[in-house]
Amino acid sequence: MKQNETGDGPFGLDNGLKEQLEKYLFYWRWFLISTVIAIGAAYFYLQYSTAIYKSEAILMIKDDKRGGIASELSSFTDLGLFGGVKMSVDNEIEILKSRSLVSAALYDLDFYLSMYSEGRLKTTRIYKDYPIHINFIEKKPDFHNKDVTLVVETLSPTRFRLSDEAMNELGEYKFGQTVAFRYGKMVVTNISATPELHGKIIVKLSALDRLVDSYRGRLKVEPSNDGMSSVLTLSITDPVKQVGIDFLNELIAKYNEDAVRDKNMVSTKTRNFINERLRSISLELDTVETGLEDFKRRNNITDIPTQAALFLQTSSEFQKEVMENETQLNIVNYMIAFINKSKTFEVVPPNLITQADASSLIITYNDILTRRNRIAKGATEENQFVINLNNQLADLRLSIVKTLNNLRETLLIKQKDLAQQENFITGKIQRVPAQEKESRSISRTQQIKETLYLYLLQKREENAISLAVTSSNSKTIDSAYSYPIPVSPNRQVVYLIAVFAGLFIPFGIIYVRDLLDNRIKSRKDIEEYIDIPFLGDVPRSETAGELIQENSRSSSAEAMRIVRTNLDFVLSSVTEQRAKVVFLTSTVPKEGKTFVSVNLAGTFALSKKRVLLVGLDIRNPKLDEYMTVPAKGVTNYLSTPNANLDDFIFKLEGYENFYVLPSGIIPPNPAELLMSAKVDTMFDDLKQRFDYIVVDTAPVSLVTDTFLVAKHADAVIYVVRFDYLDKRMLALPRKLHEEKKLPSMSIVMNDTHVKKGYGYGYGYGYGYGYGYGYGYGYGYGYGVEKPKAPLYRRVINFILGNRE
Repeated sequence: MKQNETGDGPFGLDNGLKEQLEKYLFYWRWFLISTVIAIGAAYFYLQYSTAIYKSEAILMIKDDKRGGIASELSSFTDLGLFGGVKMSVDNEIEILKSRSLVSAALYDLDFYLSMYSEGRLKTTRIYKDYPIHINFIEKKPDFHNKDVTLVVETLSPTRFRLSDEAMNELGEYKFGQTVAFRYGKMVVTNISATPELHGKIIVKLSALDRLVDSYRGRLKVEPSNDGMSSVLTLSITDPVKQVGIDFLNELIAKYNEDAVRDKNMVSTKTRNFINERLRSISLELDTVETGLEDFKRRNNITDIPTQAALFLQTSSEFQKEVMENETQLNIVNYMIAFINKSKTFEVVPPNLITQADASSLIITYNDILTRRNRIAKGATEENQFVINLNNQLADLRLSIVKTLNNLRETLLIKQKDLAQQENFITGKIQRVPAQEKESRSISRTQQIKETLYLYLLQKREENAISLAVTSSNSKTIDSAYSYPIPVSPNRQVVYLIAVFAGLFIPFGIIYVRDLLDNRIKSRKDIEEYIDIPFLGDVPRSETAGELIQENSRSSSAEAMRIVRTNLDFVLSSVTEQRAKVVFLTSTVPKEGKTFVSVNLAGTFALSKKRVLLVGLDIRNPKLDEYMTVPAKGVTNYLSTPNANLDDFIFKLEGYENFYVLPSGIIPPNPAELLMSAKVDTMFDDLKQRFDYIVVDTAPVSLVTDTFLVAKHADAVIYVVRFDYLDKRMLALPRKLHEEKKLPSMSIVMNDTHVKKGYGYGYGYGYGYGYGYGYGYGYGYGYGVEKPKAPLYRRVINFILGNRE
């Protein structure tokens, strides 16, 4: 596939991403095995871990007066007091989660006592279906403050063995026998139908405080609808479904009991308060009424307004009588004065006096006087009859005067008496306002006391009714129920984590390994450190001492042909009249420069060129690992005067034009030998006789041998071994290239591993329709049919859209 100009792959993805995917997907078996193992571990974890179930109950708070002053004075809400105090749902949440309420629920459920059945891999709690029953008949003060573990092992239907948590035997007992232990006494009863089956039972006594903390930590009370309603959702998690259900139901029951108890307590206190106030007000009211009675008795009154009206009426009548009496008195005085001043026979006014005697005398007097005057008109003064009438008139006149005087005295006495009575009545009238004020004050106090007394009597009856019909503080919308699927461990999450871990572990191993590994892994690693022409990479040979043949189609053989072709570009400037000399060196030993030298010479020889392979690594010769060489060679030629060079050169069997000049024996002075003039003579002679001279030289980081003879090279191939040389060592060839100590340097990466999927190590060999040219890109195909790519490469191509 042809790369685009930006160096990106399909869909604009960088080729580095493709390399990374190839690097990891090559180990797909690791990922598969790791994932399978992780999923298997997750399966066993789920099988033998303790499942945690969630239980829920839904509760509606229906009392809005609990917990405040309005609750305690609910009987007096009609007075307008405390009417604004409302229940807060937050308060009820805190009450439901309170230690006292949770503790009461746990204690009543006997949750401080739990039993467990010990299995091979996990211990399971036994709930309700208990094989034994334990009754604590005596508890020491710290019974509920300690965590105690006991082991009850059934020995027979009638006997059991008791041990502590360290399996220290405490003794053997009979079922039903009283057993003393550190925190009290207990009786163990066998209630199982098959006592021989239940074996060891672990009995745990939990400290109540820690147990309360555990349940409070797992208990959640949350308002529904974001707190806009008084509906609460209670939930708790526990390994046993029924435990959570029973706890929530008991907690709600305790909450309602507590609410009813609070209401009853308030009602009882209210009743006591009302009764006490009634007794007090009754005494006060009795005192007020007694005072009113004393006041009326002391003032001789029954009803002040009526008596005041009577006093006013009496006073008015007295005033009228006084006026009449005074008028009569004046008339009497007038009549007396008139009679005393009048003439003897003058008529007296008869209608002025209303007194019967006086009026009768005056009328008689006037009648006689009228008769006398009529008779006197016809008679003389001496007329006896006239004289008798005169005498009679005189007597009557005296009687009238006397009667008038008596009447005047009577009127004077009556006037005095009326005055006294009027003064008495006036005094009574004057005392009425003060009496009325005092009476009203007493009556007002009496009315207040009486009203309060009647009000309390009414409230006492209402409170009695409230006490008789007290209801719970809440309504259970949904009783506690447990979800069938455990909330922990979550199977989906566990399997997801297992898959993630199965993928991450090999990924992490590969990543950390590569992070800590500074060895060269790809051509890219070389190009990042040094700017030297790259001839190609040579995959690991199928055999340790492989030597290229004409019919070789292995990946390493194909790679050597590519290196040969690319090297021709490097040597294109060298004249054809003499041999092209190629030196091969490396940084350190064991990088495969001898292997590359031998096979590069072989590729030149197979191309009908006359080739000489020179073993110039005279300190550590390795040619004998690839071919059979004589003991004598270059060192013998250089150290022997007048030696004939042809005596040390031999033709390699199986090749037409492949000649070898071995290293010879290892000399004691290799540097001095290479500095001799015979080296120049040797190369001058050989350049005239061969087309290519391939020289296997010593590593440049250890000795100077290569630099001593480098002037004879037309090109130097620097061999870098894949997954062997430290990247930091590339600083040496970079420095050599920059300082031009080695002519026409180029690099070959050796021993690339097809199986590791790094860099460009794949794709060689017969049947792969692409190879490598010089530089980047694909080149030099062989025109044979390409077989199906490996699985991981097909996955990469599918991900990146490569349809080759």
